[in-house]
Amino acid sequence: MASLISFWVDAAIETLSFVLFGAGILAGICNAVAGGGTFFTFPVFLAAGLPPVVANASNAVAVWPGHAFAAVGYRRELRAFSGAISLTLWIALIGGSCGAALLIFIPNTVFLKLVPFLILFATVLFAAGPWLSQALSTAGRGYGDAHASAGTRLAEFLIAVYGGFFGAGMGIMLMAGLHMLGVHDVQQNNALKNLLGAIITSMAVLIFALSGLIDWHLTAIAFAGAVVGGLAGGRIARWLPSSWLRGLVVAIGSLLSIYYFATLYLE
Repeated sequence: MASLISFWVDAAIETLSFVLFGAGILAGICNAVAGGGTFFTFPVFLAAGLPPVVANASNAVAVWPGHAFAAVGYRRELRAFSGAISLTLWIALIGGSCGAALLIFIPNTVFLKLVPFLILFATVLFAAGPWLSQALSTAGRGYGDAHASAGTRLAEFLIAVYGGFFGAGMGIMLMAGLHMLGVHDVQQNNALKNLLGAIITSMAVLIFALSGLIDWHLTAIAFAGAVVGGLAGGRIARWLPSSWLRGLVVAIGSLLSIYYFATLYLE
């Protein structure tokens, strides 16, 4: 009996590891191409039995390579910005730190109740992404700090806070905000989105790590998958229509929203 139990435990661990690694790959690719990697990894961390806040903090580490490695892949496009966006980078750093700090002080029970709303909000953002980009495509007069209004700066800060707190949907919000700054070239917009996303998530990861909120064993598996996906995503983003991945993310986000609403509020 003991050997049989041990067999099933080992099989469950191997299955979970496989699922986490696969989710990490998908998250890395999605974050590089269209955003939304959190939809793949966060539910797996919750299903693994981690407390909601720990699952969210661990997920932040797992999806970090998606933005970071994709930004490296876009270094040619990023040279066009030079020093024109230094304030934008500082806002991302400070806002991401504030969002991560906010998560630390929220009880698990409260955060769990917020999960369906956060996922639904992110899903709606993804669904409205093409329309939002088109509506803002002529909003800016040029890119750079010199063209940003106070309202744009506030929007940048709030997006960064949200990214440090939860992160799902941050990519499309960043791209929309960059349109407001006048970054209309698709490749340059995606490049800067990944750079800002990397800064925001890096600050969140640092704060979560110092706070002891990360389950490093499970996170390492998803992180390895996200490294693979992130490295491939920078190249895939150049030829794969983002609408394909966005459609998949919206479908998954919708199903997750329904599931968590039914689980948490209809029982």
